Amino acid sequence: MGLFGDSNPKEVLVAGQPLHCEICKNDLFWQREAQLNTAVATFFNFDWANATAQCYVCDHCGYIHWFLPNR
Repeated sequence: MGLFGDSNPKEVLVAGQPLHCEICKNDLFWQREAQLNTAVATFFNFDWANATAQCYVCDHCGYIHWFLPNR
């Protein structure tokens, strides 16, 4: 998974607390961003205007934890 980012998974803090995978309780994650597409923006070819979410992919089981940006 390190092809497009860090070469090693890392520990993550969310709201000051360590993140543990909801499935396997692992504490090492790969970080990614994902675009939150909407039908209207896609219809008008404005996908670039959609918000993005921070995703942390568990290094052990692959479960993806999604977090919306703070507003």
